[in-house]
Amino acid sequence: MADPAADPPPNPAADPAAQPASGQYFEAEPAVAALPRTIAVNVGEMQLTFATDSGVFSPDRLDAGTRLLLREAPPLGAGERRVLDLGCGWGPIACVAGLRSPAAEVLAVDVNERALSLTVGNAERNRAGNVTVARPDEVDPAHRFDRILCNPPIRIGKNALHGLLATWLDRLAAGGRAHLVVHRHLGSDSLARWLAERGHEVDRLVSRSGYRVLEVRPVGAPAT
Repeated sequence: MADPAADPPPNPAADPAAQPASGQYFEAEPAVAALPRTIAVNVGEMQLTFATDSGVFSPDRLDAGTRLLLREAPPLGAGERRVLDLGCGWGPIACVAGLRSPAAEVLAVDVNERALSLTVGNAERNRAGNVTVARPDEVDPAHRFDRILCNPPIRIGKNALHGLLATWLDRLAAGGRAHLVVHRHLGSDSLARWLAERGHEVDRLVSRSGYRVLEVRPVGAPAT
């Protein structure tokens, strides 16, 4: 089954996933009635099935930004075992990362209770047994990650977004890296500048149809 999101649109306004979800997907308890559905998602040679619902990010399809991130983020290296999906939604990043790298430990984090429940079920449905799910406050602050994958929740506002990214990027292990996808119309270039000002090494891995995939290294990491 073809995925209607196969070609990222040139403008995020053309992508329903880029718009605020009913009930705000970044709230712990979305104030919108549940409307469960099942969608097919093709990523490379993987043909997966996911349960989604209203009140979570992009409930009708895999959004263009996440698709690009999954396509362009470098594969996990042999030493990259501790992986974080920050803002997991219904779990496409966590499940694909887990299936691609069975030896990795993939942690999916979200504030949205509906999203967390969906990710648990979708990991089981797609047999991604190395995926676990947690609320942000359930994660040990001392835990370090070799890789962070994230389609950031831009709609929470700049200050909240900066706080979120600062908290989790500071949990990168030495030698770790994060891969973020953001559309330029939603502030990718200003976000990259802020990250660089904060002391991160930031590289743009790819730019396609306005979406940027950024690679971010820990503060103080040597330039590559």
